[in-house]
Order: sequence, then structure tokens, then C-alpha cells
Amino acid sequence: MEEQRPLIALRDTTRIYYMGEHEVHALAGVSLDVFENEYVAIMGASGSGKSTLMNIVGCLDSPTGGAYYLNGQRVSEMSDNELANVRNREIGFVFQTFNLLARADCMHNVELPLVYSGIRRRERRQMAEHALESVGLADRVDHKPNELSGGQRQRVAVARALVNNPSIILADEPTGNLDTKTGREIMHLFEQLYRQGHTLLVVTHENEVAQHARRIVRLVDGKVDSDVQVDNPVLASVSTTDQAAA
Repeated sequence: MEEQRPLIALRDTTRIYYMGEHEVHALAGVSLDVFENEYVAIMGASGSGKSTLMNIVGCLDSPTGGAYYLNGQRVSEMSDNELANVRNREIGFVFQTFNLLARADCMHNVELPLVYSGIRRRERRQMAEHALESVGLADRVDHKPNELSGGQRQRVAVARALVNNPSIILADEPTGNLDTKTGREIMHLFEQLYRQGHTLLVVTHENEVAQHARRIVRLVDGKVDSDVQVDNPVLASVSTTDQAAA
């Protein structure tokens, strides 16, 4: 039987920043495999390297040393233009601050990655409608961000991350700007995405958020300190009505 290839493969990955004459080793030799349809939380204190790791996995930055393979491609040696293409094709981002265009409606916000992919308008609209429907916002396509609750804005961001059918959904503190109840509803949505077969990486400092994942990787001083499976993940019990109100 052929061995499964990792979707994400980091090999002795380092990232050094220079502050004057001082070297800052943000990542100090990280080796990590993530396979298709895993749900992984990346945890660590401030300065642990989790944000740097997220930037490298998300092709927003390149490692100083070592290698990074995404879907079998060695992306650690790609040019900026090549990285931009990989980001748009392979990765769906969900940010703490939503990163929505304030003057655009939900439809246009979700369509944006498809515009960059050169997909025709009619097909873009169909794909965006489907993505919004999948996060419970089929009746909000014409609303602008300021007409939505915080939870609904994050759902739009999730729909935008899903619309290109990416290999990975990469979420950075996805509940950081939400109240506790709404945050749990968003984590329930992530649970649904995982059950549908998506691969999720969630960067967080919150234990409650991390406990929804199936695997928790902790970083300390730019290195993997622990990598454990979660036997009993926390499952948010949210009614359909509550989800729609989020």
C-alpha cells in the first residue's frame, strides 16, 4: 500500500529576522507533517513562532533555511509571483479582523479570490452564492459588512476562504474579535467543515479554541515542544437558529 503524502511538509524549517546586529530565530528548525482532512491547532505564547509558522505555511513569507512542501510542491524556493499563485489556489485564509471590504457586499467580498483566478462573472457568482449558502448566509448576499453582526462577518470570511475549494483553510485567531457565544458558533462551523473533508489549521492562544481540533501542536522558542492527538474534542452544541443569528 502506497504511503500517504503529507499535504503540508516542513523539514527543519528556520526563519531568522535581523534587528540591527541581532539575529532573531523566530523558527529554529521545525519539522511537521499535516495530512489531508486533519484539524490541527497551532498554539504557543507570544514570541513562540506560531505567527511566523502561519506566514510560512500560508506562503506569505519564505523560510531562511530548511524546506516547505505544499501538496508536493517545494514552495520554499518559489518567487513572490509563484507564491501568490499558490496562495490563491491552495489556501483559504480566515483572519481575526475579518479583512472584508467595507464598501462591498457579501457577494463581492466572497468573489474576490475568483476574480484573481480569472473566473468568469457568471461562474464566480454561482460559486460565491454556494459558499455563502454553505455558511448559512444565503439571505445576506447583498448586505455590506456594517449591516452584519460580528459572527456573520466571520462567516463571510469563511465563505471567502472556501470559495476556491482550497487544499487548506488557515485561520488566525478566528474567534479573537467575537464574544464567547459567537466564537463557539464559529468553532461549530469549523467542525462542520472538518466533517465535510476540509483540512484546517487554526493558530490560537486560546485553549478552548484549540480543544475543538483533533491535534494540537505547541511551539516554544521557535521549536515544536509537543504534538498530541485530542481524544475528546470539544463539540459546540449550537442550534440552527443560533447559527443563523451569529
